[in-house]
Amino acid sequence: MSIARDEHRRGALAVVAPGTVLRDGLERIVRGNTGALIVLGIDPVVEQICSGGFELDTEFSATRLRELAKMDGAIVLDQAGSRIVRAAVQLVPDPRLPTQESGTRHRTAERVARQTGFLVITVSKSMRTIAIFTGGERYVLEDSAALLARAHQALGTLERYRRRLDDAAAALTALEIEDRATVADVALLAQRLEMADRVTDEIAGYLVELGTDGRLLGAQLEELTAGIRREREFLFRDYAPSTRGGPGLPDESVTRTAGGILEGEVSPSDRALSQLGADELLDLPAVAAAIGLGGADDPDEQVSGLGYRLLGQVPRLPQPVADSLVAEFGGLQKVLSATAQDLQRAGGLDPVQARAVREALSRIAESALLERYS
Repeated sequence: MSIARDEHRRGALAVVAPGTVLRDGLERIVRGNTGALIVLGIDPVVEQICSGGFELDTEFSATRLRELAKMDGAIVLDQAGSRIVRAAVQLVPDPRLPTQESGTRHRTAERVARQTGFLVITVSKSMRTIAIFTGGERYVLEDSAALLARAHQALGTLERYRRRLDDAAAALTALEIEDRATVADVALLAQRLEMADRVTDEIAGYLVELGTDGRLLGAQLEELTAGIRREREFLFRDYAPSTRGGPGLPDESVTRTAGGILEGEVSPSDRALSQLGADELLDLPAVAAAIGLGGADDPDEQVSGLGYRLLGQVPRLPQPVADSLVAEFGGLQKVLSATAQDLQRAGGLDPVQARAVREALSRIAESALLERYS
């Protein structure tokens, strides 16, 4: 599913998520064992296909929706779902529009959604299900208990991925400090980051559909994913192909671009990695090629980072200062060997701040090496 299509689906599901007044009204209809056909939006096209019924233009409430659903005909709300515009109307969409549905209500719903572009909701009396039609697609709402079970299973997977990600990040940091990092080491961390990101996105989709029922799950997800996006951004800034004359060899463009990627910008490496298939993601050479490492054919080829990842671990170091240090020194090894006076001059720091940064870098390096070899 494309990103745009998935976002459209999630936006539609958010409208009818648990905790919304509209979802409350739909569940009342299900419990009352009646069906319903509801259009969320009114414009000249909708008015043209409406026949009969009566105009209301009254404030929406769950109980009013339930009572109006007892009558034959469709209910038309405004696009925000805050007002009931018409009720008991017959919808007459263009019969030439394609539909895969068999029931009269669902055939009408799909055609109305295609013709108007608005979200259309159906409640099946016999199946006791709620379905939404949007963008030529049909989605049946699932029970919150089933969604929560799947979401918790995905959360357990994310926990395992996060442990492996942290191990790969710590290993790469130690190797970077020793100037022994290879294409395979960088690709492994990129792979772990992408795998965690994909599971996170899946859970985020569950949260949209769960609405208020997923609040605790959302808090767990936020805790598990803390720092992942920042780690990913810094990794690609460290090894962005646009900033290097070759693997491990920063060129003069580093001083002009400060990493080549603006903070928060989606890099070409990031985009290419996210487009890999599931099988390709398991192949480290394919990952290395996607993120632009020139040594993808030789996983043991050494590479050197610019220093964003390590500087990102220095407490309370402003990002503009880190950018200045990378631009001035052009590589991690030169940053590590710089004195406090060098850091002061390059980063525009005062003597106390420069010493603090120098000491922090030494502690980070010592801790990473001790953890690796202990």
